[in-house]
Amino acid sequence: MPTLSEIRVYPVKSLDPELVDEARLADSGALAPDRRYAMVDADGDYVNGKNERRVHRLRSSYDLETDRLRLREQGTDDWIRFDLDADRGALESWLTDFFGYEVTVRRDDEQGFPDDTDAGGPTLVSTGTLDAVASWFDGAAGRPAVDAAELRRRFRPNLIVDAPEFWEDRLYADRESTVPFSVGGVDFDGVNPCQRCVVPTRDPDTGEGDTGFRERFLERREATLPPWVDRDWYDHFYRLMVNTRVPGAPATLSVGDSVTCDREMGPDAV
Repeated sequence: MPTLSEIRVYPVKSLDPELVDEARLADSGALAPDRRYAMVDADGDYVNGKNERRVHRLRSSYDLETDRLRLREQGTDDWIRFDLDADRGALESWLTDFFGYEVTVRRDDEQGFPDDTDAGGPTLVSTGTLDAVASWFDGAAGRPAVDAAELRRRFRPNLIVDAPEFWEDRLYADRESTVPFSVGGVDFDGVNPCQRCVVPTRDPDTGEGDTGFRERFLERREATLPPWVDRDWYDHFYRLMVNTRVPGAPATLSVGDSVTCDREMGPDAV
């Protein structure tokens, strides 16, 4: 039976994850404290990997108990510490200096700042999928190799399920339907395959683009897409992971929870 093998929360949108053994789902279904904070510019637009390549050069560490953030620039050892309430002004000044334009930090404890506000639950992918996609980038033809650990950083999932490749593709149906499943007895709805942005095409430490990554991904994703998937979602093949809603919230998820879905997809279904 598939089990939940990792829970990854991103307390500050676009910064590094924290791996936890247990996480609370808020009333909204958002995974606390995932994307609790977001950096925005003077126009109110996110300062994130989609809009700002230099985000990749920020390393972060977040203390879930004290709400304190440590930051440093990639390649340095000098951590700067901030209390995200008491030191908010100092943090914003540091970020403004780093990016070279005004940056403020917003907080939302209930919903956070998800990319897909219609499906604001945790994103989910399987270990088998990460391994399979890594095999597409094995260093052949002079391209840099990308392993499954690096793919975790590029694609930034919340929940990683120990299951075969593309198992999560059973967790969505057509555009008018959702697919019920459960994690540790908590009810979820699978909504859609997650549409990807420019972020996975970049080195997660430097922000440098990986030439040909997107093209290779598109080619292999189309070739390996399970035959039972509703292709109406695939106006393009740059999609991976599943977006969810959580009608079973509030609740708590734990590493080791069983993940069940009654939707059988063929003789090899798990």
